[in-house]
Amino acid sequence: MYNSSLTHFVPRGSYVNPIDALNRVVGQLFSPELEGQQISTRAWSPMVDILETDDAYEFKAELPGVAKDDVEITVENNVLTLKGERKFEKEDSKENYHRIERAYGTFARSFTLPTRVSHDGVEAKFDNGVLTVVVPKAAEAKPRKIDIS
Repeated sequence: MYNSSLTHFVPRGSYVNPIDALNRVVGQLFSPELEGQQISTRAWSPMVDILETDDAYEFKAELPGVAKDDVEITVENNVLTLKGERKFEKEDSKENYHRIERAYGTFARSFTLPTRVSHDGVEAKFDNGVLTVVVPKAAEAKPRKIDIS
């Protein structure tokens, strides 16, 4: 099952509700701990930075330990969705884990895009565990200088 979180993306001047931020932190702190050699099946979501430039919106997601082939990116109905899976690679040797804290399994993050973006020019690259998705602004959304006649 995907941990799907739909984030409404509001460019420039957006406000983060401190209560929502606190609830997220408290929820992560008090997640049930798993003992022994069980693999953590807690829901997890990659952290994502969103940057606005004059020409595009850039989404940078931290995906350490996730293979490029295990990530899917879609844009549909003005929603950008990042889905994927971090797989647990246990060797058949007699290694004995004392603690497994990293979460494994599937994830999904969704972001509502501003209405004036170009879906055709979306690009993505994956480098050193960071996925960067660039969503270009539509021509009418870009700032332009108006000459006075």
